[in-house]
Amino acid sequence: MAIMLMSLHVILGASSAWAREHVKTSPSARKHASHKGYKAHAVKGKRHVRAARAIPRASPARRAKARTVRRKKAVSNPAAFAAAPKDARQQSPHSGRLDLLSSAVLVWDPATARILFEKNSSTVQPIASISKLMTALVVVEAHLDMHEVLEVTADDIDRIKHTSSRLRIGSRLTRADMLHIALMSSENRAASALGRNYPGGLAVFVRAMNAKAKELGMNDTHYVEPTGLSSENVSSARDLAKLVMAAQKHPVIREYSTNREYEVEPGGPSLQYRNSNRLIANPGWEIVLQKTGYISEAGRCLVMQTMIQGRAIVMVFLDAKGKYGRAADAGRVRKWLESFRAPQM
Repeated sequence: MAIMLMSLHVILGASSAWAREHVKTSPSARKHASHKGYKAHAVKGKRHVRAARAIPRASPARRAKARTVRRKKAVSNPAAFAAAPKDARQQSPHSGRLDLLSSAVLVWDPATARILFEKNSSTVQPIASISKLMTALVVVEAHLDMHEVLEVTADDIDRIKHTSSRLRIGSRLTRADMLHIALMSSENRAASALGRNYPGGLAVFVRAMNAKAKELGMNDTHYVEPTGLSSENVSSARDLAKLVMAAQKHPVIREYSTNREYEVEPGGPSLQYRNSNRLIANPGWEIVLQKTGYISEAGRCLVMQTMIQGRAIVMVFLDAKGKYGRAADAGRVRKWLESFRAPQM
């Protein structure tokens, strides 16, 4: 009997030794033993063998401090940051990746001609009423009589999206008033009347829009009408930054696009228009020029030049998700830029 108990003790001892060796060498056991300091367990039949505690991970505060140090190193050289690959430029020094709701984005510093952030900036897509910024540029640079009275006709009715308008057929406004509400409130019939009353007519006006785009080096851009209601009016974020810079040279475009409200008298009751860009009413923003746009194919779009820490910054947001997505993206970008000191931007 003693001999049998001794044999059983030897067998069990050998099995325990095997189990301990299994815990040391098993990849899955090693994985569990190293996970957050928990004790690992290896199972052999009904026997459970505990592995030693793993070395605990660094504290959350210590890990956060290490991440901060890495981020500071990543942006310690602003010139290298601006010249980095696209994915690297999408990193925020304080909040990790700069996640935006727009499918295409460009943030540009015209003083240094540097791209501070871009996302799908060369993608060609519909631009909706951002088209009206080119409409305004062509009208202004043609030096047409801004006091000439233009009349809204049936030719100005939207037969693409079948949208309505507060300007009835027969409404009469000066060219300046038409331009004002087209830029400020994205009035489609006003933009159509501007194009239709261009010397030579609408077809000549559209050719002038495309010629101006070519002159500005907007090689991704094509227009088929002056309102932006057509999804065939296309461009890229990079091209639209060039358009913003060309348009902001004209005080009348800067003024009309950034007025909070404006009243017109089209021949009946006066009409009060408000700016289509909700950021204009925000005193925290200093916006030099802006234009919004929306059709289903283009999504919510916004281009603008604004002042941040005393420096002009051009922002382009195309196809933003949600009604307030473009304004929210602008706010995120501004906070991101403000995280740098002005000399580093």
